[in-house]
Amino acid sequence: MEFLSWTVEDHVAKVTINRPPANALSRALIVEVNELMDAVENDDSVRVIVLHGEGRFFSAGADIKEFTQIKTGEEFSALAASGQEIFERLERFSKPFIASIHGAALGGGLELAMSCHMRIVSENAKLGLPELQLGLIPGFAGTQRLPRLVGMPKAAEMLLTSEPISGLEAVKWGLANRAYAEEELLAKTMELATKIAKKSPVAMKAAIEMLQYAKTYAYNEGVKAEAQSFGTVFISEDAQEGISAFIEKREPLFKGK
Repeated sequence: MEFLSWTVEDHVAKVTINRPPANALSRALIVEVNELMDAVENDDSVRVIVLHGEGRFFSAGADIKEFTQIKTGEEFSALAASGQEIFERLERFSKPFIASIHGAALGGGLELAMSCHMRIVSENAKLGLPELQLGLIPGFAGTQRLPRLVGMPKAAEMLLTSEPISGLEAVKWGLANRAYAEEELLAKTMELATKIAKKSPVAMKAAIEMLQYAKTYAYNEGVKAEAQSFGTVFISEDAQEGISAFIEKREPLFKGK
């Protein structure tokens, strides 16, 4: 791939976005995110994916220069729909994605991060959706995910003022999970990812699916799905290993089966 590269250690894939100078989201980069999911989906050596940016930013937004090449509203709508489809796949992906955000995650960059399952930020990072400054609105489901994460009043403030919030504010608002000093951000994110990677892949996949039920369906539908999933997970080899390890007071060795 041209803009994404990764290494794998302890079942964690550390994926680097490298599209200088600001890691702007081009159509090609978004396609590579989809190709990344294709590559790791059935790779048993990868259980958790950490996404971070090379250089000064996680991603400073969409590639505005590409917008000048689009001539019709229909083309813009098609661009938005294709990005939404890939980011929706990311949000529902069977393996956890964790965004490690330093510098800035703005516009499309924040929409990418919001599609991940968790967001770990540097304390002084800037997170925002500044599209209204350009006379636009977010197009990769930012108007839909942001209210679900921070609530309607705060989402309205971020959208309508176009003003970014800091990493520390993002944690307080519920937009990010944890904040660290920038110099320790990636190491802390990898530490968290490695901890998660020790869990059962079978159970992680089911947990992510149930979280999506909570977002999409009514409570009574969600608990029905949870009961069904609980039974499926319980008879897995991983569950039997986890129970045995608990009784025997040892660390479980999960195999994803």
